[in-house]
Amino acid sequence: MKDQKDIDAIIEELKRLYPEAECSLTFDPEKAYELLFSVRLAAQCTDARVNLVTPVLYSRFPTLQSLAEASEEEVGEIIHSTGFWRAKARDIVAASRMLLSEFGGKVPDNMEDLLRLPGVGRKTANLILGDVYGKEGYVCDTHCIRITGLLGITDGSKDPLKVEMQLRACIPPEESNDFCHRMVLHGRAVCVARRPDCEHCTLRLWCDHGSAAGREAAQ
Repeated sequence: MKDQKDIDAIIEELKRLYPEAECSLTFDPEKAYELLFSVRLAAQCTDARVNLVTPVLYSRFPTLQSLAEASEEEVGEIIHSTGFWRAKARDIVAASRMLLSEFGGKVPDNMEDLLRLPGVGRKTANLILGDVYGKEGYVCDTHCIRITGLLGITDGSKDPLKVEMQLRACIPPEESNDFCHRMVLHGRAVCVARRPDCEHCTLRLWCDHGSAAGREAAQ
């Protein structure tokens, strides 16, 4: 695994490559529950598809109260194209009701309470903590897990919790949320899983796979 000097250099290069590190899911900043549910919809679905569906969903159900009063069938009809719609609709309606009954309609600002909500795991909770509350948030999605392993920031584990713990040990809390967003951006733009563009990847300096591929392409 990389030493802290290399990790700090990777962080700075990511900042140069992606100065705007933002979540690609659209939501109303005044309605944190929209991001919560958008992340649930994004499971096994693209963010682009979710961003097409959520305006329809939130137009039909403009408040948390209206979502809590909706039937799973009504919600499911709108979100059908995101896949696994029955489970997603069930979680959205149940979480809406819990937010109102137990949290006064406010999305919790701590890991313990977030994980109590239906359909919410650590990845979602970390995203909410970082994007909504400005707290540390180590969002270990597939891009982050894969690329941090390739770069030697983590030991290559595919276990999200293990990766999160390893990132907590070397990525400063104030950098955590933006770092993970930049991992996603890099995974979509350059280090694409099936066809990584190693030749043009400036992170290949720290990546054994990328540096080897870059040398081969240059020959």
